Amino acid sequence: MADSFSGAGAAIPLKVREFFLARQPILDRSQALVAYELLFRNAEVGPARVTSDLSATASVIAHASQLGMEKVIGDSIGYLNVDAAVLMSDIFKFLPREKVVLEIVETMKVTPEILARIEHLVADGFRFALDDVITDSDDVQQLLPLVDVIKFDLRDMPLSALLKLTPRFKLSKKKLLAEKVETREQFQTCLELGFDYFQGYYFAKPVILSGKKLSPSQLSVMQLMSLINSEADNSDIERAIKKDVSLCFNLLRLVNTPAVGSPRRIDSVTQALMILGRNQLRRWLQIMLYAEPCKKGQAMTPLLRLATTRGKLLELIAQQVEPRNRGMADTAFTVGIMSLMDTLFSIPMEEILEQVSVVDAVSDALMHRTGVYGGMLSLVEQMERIEEAGPMLDNLVDQFRLSSEDLVNLQLSAFEWSDSVARYA
Repeated sequence: MADSFSGAGAAIPLKVREFFLARQPILDRSQALVAYELLFRNAEVGPARVTSDLSATASVIAHASQLGMEKVIGDSIGYLNVDAAVLMSDIFKFLPREKVVLEIVETMKVTPEILARIEHLVADGFRFALDDVITDSDDVQQLLPLVDVIKFDLRDMPLSALLKLTPRFKLSKKKLLAEKVETREQFQTCLELGFDYFQGYYFAKPVILSGKKLSPSQLSVMQLMSLINSEADNSDIERAIKKDVSLCFNLLRLVNTPAVGSPRRIDSVTQALMILGRNQLRRWLQIMLYAEPCKKGQAMTPLLRLATTRGKLLELIAQQVEPRNRGMADTAFTVGIMSLMDTLFSIPMEEILEQVSVVDAVSDALMHRTGVYGGMLSLVEQMERIEEAGPMLDNLVDQFRLSSEDLVNLQLSAFEWSDSVARYA
């Protein structure tokens, strides 16, 4: 679908569904999710073209109701890149100002017209971040009074430069956001430097602790999953659930969330088994594992959201590829949600698979990213890191006979479902 927006005296043609989409989590100091940056890559011009601004941003904004920005970011804030052309356009009437932070791209030349436009938008209630700051240049100083957030890309910033610049911006009462945070060590360094927000997949990287054991509650869930996988009788499964009062309570609470879509309230384990079936029960047990730390006051919501998004997106891709094969969709969900369990438990994936019996196709996907499910998982992981995705992304999209429009629609459904789960978990 094509459309255009007017800006800087010209109409720019837009094709809404020609972009791959990613949302990257932004966490606060307590590791709670506070925002997503929305990134877009042109699906037609090859892997080298990442468009997180210009016509990509305009395309999304102009068709916010179609694309469903609320579906993409849920209850969070959305960070969007804007350049001079977007800033000078009349596109802002499409934007929910309370839900977005506009990132000023580092390549934009500051002119009196640009400054006046940003001042007008700030007065109108829009918030701004300054992206990829590497110095406190004249342009940065001119923009500083108008922005709330300063972003530093850790790939481009040696520690010496961070040590020099961060105190200056803290004195100006600006929030500091570190992006491309890929390790726990980087996160800890930025935390000590006083950063407020963190963007990157450090939280999803497993930190293996030697001798780490599963907690009793985690063991109960894993044993129950093994019972289901081994085709145990319903009575044995019910008995195992009822032995653990906390497990029973949390399971019933979870299966009554809107994300399950049950037409009536489920009040007993027997009902849960009857209405949900074993595959669905296994699914909610897997989700419980990610939700459990939240009950203890730990901020694991980002991992819960990422795992449930992966699970749902793999399921939807499988349904698209083999619409009549329900078993394939269930297996794909399991691969997606189990793909972060080494991070969740801080133990190697190999040890997890020793405790929960899975079919070889699932094991191959989780351990080696091989087979059809391994390909689906690799595709989803490439989509998460869309800026760095190379030819592999395009090859996988072709392999599964998906269009960029297919992927956007499947992602929106997965985002919406995951956010619903996280809200009630």
